[in-house]
Order: sequence, then structure tokens, then C-alpha cells
Amino acid sequence: MKKSVFLGALTLAGLAAGTAMAQDSSTLAAVKERGVLKCGVNPGTPGFAAPDASGKFVGFDVDVCRAVAAAIFGDSEAVEYTPLTSAVRFTALASGEVDMLARNTTWTFSRDVDLKNTFVGVNYYDGQGFMVPKDLGVSSAKELGGATVCIETGTTTELNLADYFRVNNMEYEPVPVESFTEAQTQFLAGACDVYTTDASALAASRASFENPEGYVVLPEIISKEPLGPLVRHGDDNWGDIVRWSLNAMIAAEEYGVTSANATELAKGTENPEINRLLGVEGELGAMLGLDNAWALNIITQVGNYGESFEKNIGENTPVGLARGLNAQWTEGGLIYSPPFR
Repeated sequence: MKKSVFLGALTLAGLAAGTAMAQDSSTLAAVKERGVLKCGVNPGTPGFAAPDASGKFVGFDVDVCRAVAAAIFGDSEAVEYTPLTSAVRFTALASGEVDMLARNTTWTFSRDVDLKNTFVGVNYYDGQGFMVPKDLGVSSAKELGGATVCIETGTTTELNLADYFRVNNMEYEPVPVESFTEAQTQFLAGACDVYTTDASALAASRASFENPEGYVVLPEIISKEPLGPLVRHGDDNWGDIVRWSLNAMIAAEEYGVTSANATELAKGTENPEINRLLGVEGELGAMLGLDNAWALNIITQVGNYGESFEKNIGENTPVGLARGLNAQWTEGGLIYSPPFR
């Protein structure tokens, strides 16, 4: 009996501490006072983050920024986007120029531990590949010995490339570039034989070419590239907000909650997990220092994970990506959220 009372007291103390900590997030306070979320994104990767015809940033990564804004402000448009090259993205985050990155960034040991970043999840499981002109006449990356390779500096892609050619006893000549756009321009101009980056970005790039049939993505995938949003070390509550904003989109897809039906489901369902997600039961929002409708706002304004995927990069878009590893765990993929309880 005494043990039960003691454990109950610890639970209550933990909940109280968690609620107090939710109010102490310096980043959340700064974002609320400013009235807008500052989000670092890729300058231009079609389907993931790129300005549309009106100059407004759209894409799969952009939707993560929008989700966080919806959670905080109830307004997914309360975002100021900062386009960042690979070389400056971590400096921009560390200096406070941006509040978070949603910029096709690979989660690695050194970026997490040494650079003092907190990766809050994975929104796309990727791997590095190679694209070549069809006229080059190669069908495998192992035929690329002596090739010139366009490679974006300051990326895991650069390091993976060196490892792959070393392991396979091949030489190559790097053609350094600073951005996705520059790499694409140089590749199309014939400044390099090969363009290497994440396979998803290769698909996005090829889809934008005037003659995509003239280029081939080789079959080899040479690395693991878990891509996801990240924040600075040192503000756990802020990390929780970004993490659970992404998880809300993922869980919503699993439970069949969509932008079209979320408002109706928020009146109450027989599924307690959906009720907690949508703020019908419990006080999950308060634990984050947010309104209890935080996740409902994300889903109604941005959509669930599957809706965002299909709209921006799915098989019926120019990018044309299948879900693959990025299917829900119930469909044989790697995507799932921890429980909302």
C-alpha cells in the first residue's frame, strides 16, 4: 500500500514538473512574442521545399514547418522561411537565425552529438544514389571509375561518395557545388558526368528536366539517409513541440484522421487514442504549453503524413515517389509514431 502511494506521488510530481517545464521554453516564448516561426529550408528542391509561382515556399519539408506553426498559433501560415545552403544551415540554427530546420538533413552521430543539434524524428527515410546522362552508357555505379562528380559540399553525400569510391578501388574527380540548384545547373551543362545526392532529390531533379528521359538514376543506393527536422540542444520543451507536431501527422494517418474528417472526429470517437490526439480527452496540449487543439489545427490545416506525402512527392506528382520505406508500419514501412497517452 505504501509503495502504491509513493509511486502515485512520484507520478503526480512528474506531471507537475512536466507542466511547469512546458511554460519555461525560451524558444517557445520567443516564437510567441515574435508572432511567427522562423524555419530554415532548402533553397529549392522540388516537392520538398521550393518557392511556387507566387514565391511562396511549398513542399513536404515545408509542411513540417507549417505543422509547428499550426500547433503554436493555430495558423499554419505564421512561418518565415529562410532558404539555407548545406554549408550554412547548422550555423544558422546554432546562432538563432532560425528556430528549427526542416531541410532534408541526415541524422548522424556527429551532427547530433558534436554539433549540438537535436533531431526530433525522421520524416523521410532515404539513401544516396547516382544520376548520369543516358548517353554515358553506364548501368551501374561500379562503372564510374574516373568520372567527374557534382557534389554538394558540407554534406554527408560528400563523405559517402569518398567512402564508396575508396571501397571499390575507383578514382573520381569532384566538382564542388554549394546548392541543389547549382548542382543541377552544372550537371545539365555537362560540367560533370555524374550527379550524386539523396535518391529522393535525384527524382525531384530529374522530374524538373526538360528531357528527363535523357537521364538515368543508377540502381545502387550507397548509404542510409534518415532525413528529419532538428532544433538546437538545450531546450527540451521546444524539441518536444517540433517532435510531436511531426508525430501528430504520422499518428493521424495511422488512425484514419484526415484534413477532411478531423473536425467531425473531434466531437468524440470510440477510439481513446484519436480522442487524446484531437484534444477531446486529456491535457496533452497543456503538457507542451499549447492549446489542447494543437494537433487538430495541424491536421485540419496541413493534413496527415500521407496527405502531405501524396500532395508533394507521391506517385501522382512530377517527383513520383512511391511510399517504400516511408509507408506506415502497418503497411510494411518504417513510419510510426509513439503512442499519444
